Amino acid sequence: MTTVATFEIGYRRILDPDGTIDGAPPAFARDRNTLVALYRWMVLCRAFDAKAVALQRTGRLGTFASSLGQEAVGVGVADAMAADDVLLPSFREHGAQLVRGVTMKELLLYWGGDERGSDFAGPRHDFPVCIPVGTQAPHAAGVGLSFRLRGEARAAVCIFGDGATSRGDVYEAMNVAGAWTLPVVFIANNNQWAISVPRRAQTAAETLAQKAVAAGFDGCQVDGNDIIAVREATAAALERARSGGGPTLIEALTYRLGDHTTVDDASRYRDDDEVGRHWKMEPIARLRRHLVDAHGWTKAEEEALIADCAAQVEAAAEAYLATSPPAPASMFDHLYEELPAEVARQRAALLRED
Repeated sequence: MTTVATFEIGYRRILDPDGTIDGAPPAFARDRNTLVALYRWMVLCRAFDAKAVALQRTGRLGTFASSLGQEAVGVGVADAMAADDVLLPSFREHGAQLVRGVTMKELLLYWGGDERGSDFAGPRHDFPVCIPVGTQAPHAAGVGLSFRLRGEARAAVCIFGDGATSRGDVYEAMNVAGAWTLPVVFIANNNQWAISVPRRAQTAAETLAQKAVAAGFDGCQVDGNDIIAVREATAAALERARSGGGPTLIEALTYRLGDHTTVDDASRYRDDDEVGRHWKMEPIARLRRHLVDAHGWTKAEEEALIADCAAQVEAAAEAYLATSPPAPASMFDHLYEELPAEVARQRAALLRED
């Protein structure tokens, strides 16, 4: 028998769980200001997350998907992106969206059922939150194709959960991205659980990253709780994409510390010991330990940061709650360029009732 193909999947961790650097870090990871900025974004993301859950529990927000424990993925990916790249998120990328310039008020409006929250004041080309699992992946391939046809050195970044890698949408998007050498970076946020289905029951593949091999491009694993490794891997993949080297799949290994969404009860399908073990690996405490040990991060700086993030979140929540709801007829405004007759009759009937 002749071997016709071989492959290997590399794994990258730079910042160990105890906060120490493993090996030689990239240049940005030696700069205190850069690390503090990344830490600030993660702390802000977690504060926003906690407020959103509290608003939902008190009936002032719709169903919400927490990113607790996964902040390094969204923040690290988005921080590596250029302003004119395009983000195509799923429903757990609040950190990435905040870094990209989406406001907390806009996010709260969206999760409160107000589509005006998807009309971003900041990253106008970024896509809105995608609730259906994996359906944004073909859109990402389309965005990448448009960049290639226009000769633009830009990249599309598509983030989805581990469960999405079992969907045909994702594989079809990766297949066309590989066949056409499209500038797309696929990020599999592997938090180990697709709602109540564990990673081990989802696929027999040893890694999710190797699913890129069949599509003809590189895949790699990173420690998704290590924001330095996430940012480094994403930056390298983006450079390759923008320079014509084609797509990459990055599997970021992390863990969902909270429920799948606020309508889920994860205690029904996983035990507290498992969750407790993963709390010891979470990304914010890991980077905080490094900042304290290697860069002299102080208690006063920590307290000031927490207070500032809390104030920003509270101000955004107050602005959201003070926003008048949209007119009911606005639900028809962005469905079609020209409303079909039956839908137009429904709109007219609703206006008469008003």
